[in-house]
Amino acid sequence: MPTPGARQSTLSAFRAPLTIFWTGLLIRVLYITIAHTYRFSPFEDHFTFGYEMARVARALVTGYGYADPFSGHTGPTSWVPPLYPLLIAAVFKLTGVYAPLSAWILLTLNSVFSAATALAVYEIAARCYNRKVALWSAWIWALYPAAMQYATRWVWETSLTTFLFTAVLVLALRMRAVGEAAPEPKRQTTSQWLLFALLWALIALSNSTLLLFLPVCGIWLIDSNKLGAPPSRGKAELKWVPRSVYLVRAILAAILFLACIAPWIYRNWIALHAFIPMRSNLGAELYAGNGPGSYGFRYGALIGLPEQDAQHRLYVRLGEIAYVKQRGELAKAWIRAHPERFITLSLKRFYFFWASVPHPSDKHWLLDFVRQVNYCLPSITGILGLVLSLRQRIPASGLFTWAFVLLPVTYYFVTVEARFRHPLEPLIVIFSVYLFQSATSHPRAKTLLSS
Repeated sequence: MPTPGARQSTLSAFRAPLTIFWTGLLIRVLYITIAHTYRFSPFEDHFTFGYEMARVARALVTGYGYADPFSGHTGPTSWVPPLYPLLIAAVFKLTGVYAPLSAWILLTLNSVFSAATALAVYEIAARCYNRKVALWSAWIWALYPAAMQYATRWVWETSLTTFLFTAVLVLALRMRAVGEAAPEPKRQTTSQWLLFALLWALIALSNSTLLLFLPVCGIWLIDSNKLGAPPSRGKAELKWVPRSVYLVRAILAAILFLACIAPWIYRNWIALHAFIPMRSNLGAELYAGNGPGSYGFRYGALIGLPEQDAQHRLYVRLGEIAYVKQRGELAKAWIRAHPERFITLSLKRFYFFWASVPHPSDKHWLLDFVRQVNYCLPSITGILGLVLSLRQRIPASGLFTWAFVLLPVTYYFVTVEARFRHPLEPLIVIFSVYLFQSATSHPRAKTLLSS
């Protein structure tokens, strides 16, 4: 069996069997169809069907533009980033607004993204570990019910964002030739850098919170310890690519990234008369998580759905930008007045992110306990697997550590929900599999785990 990070002779060693993808997709679509998860409640005009994103999509389809994230016609918005609402709008245009067929199509598309993530999981594990870890990780992602829930029940960007994030990790590993047999560092191409920029632009337009990881990922790709170093004695000078070439390609990628997101920024400037790089709701979210009576998380919409709701009326009267600014100022004032409480809430959110977010439930206490264990246990095994990977000097484990550090940071200080962890869950699966495989296969790993 190959050792972790062993060099492979062919790129085909990193390609997952397509059976994994098709099996994962079939199971997801069958579940959607048989369990009727595409039948959303008509409560409050089908709000649980896509929440604010579907509201914006409906406005787009019915001629109101990118607007109206809540009840009624409330005007232009940048409450949510545009990528997934545009996808919902395209489906609404074809098969009807809030139609069951539209829900089925959107959940099926989510399932495509989720099942395709299994292929990325396989390649990440195959490049960094070995084929056994890759197969187990990919099959677990394809078959494990917890990995399916956001694809089969939620009309939201979660599955799309997770797929894009794992795809950009795969591309980064390819650009650094992790796991490949080569006599010299692999040359990164301009097309790879441009694809890197395009993927990150899509991530930004889907869930901009992940952008905290972009600088680290870019720096990792132009790390002088691996790229651009002069060739060792005896190698042909023509094969050396100076570090400046990689920097030029990175600059081109940055230009493409900015060009991709510029139309959205320009639209926000014109429609909302404010500079809004991605989304406008930070102040409202901050107050929802850090205000009088806050427990560190929220349930449901920030603004009451009925148009008679006081917050809804205030939102309409002030307009989105002024409303969010007011909420943000109230949150900052509350934090300044209650610094100890803010620290306590942030620590609670840290715990909730990794251990399990509380939620109202009428289920039996045992079922709720199983749900919490099902959420918490992978966090424990995933983090232990990451620690073991660092100690074993697994390729790219340092990069993955930064993902674990940076992706949750915003949520610790603002608000937290269980779905926020989903983009990290492909890596959690891989690290968990590596942990258990090491514990059963390598005596030295057992010693490391017990130390």
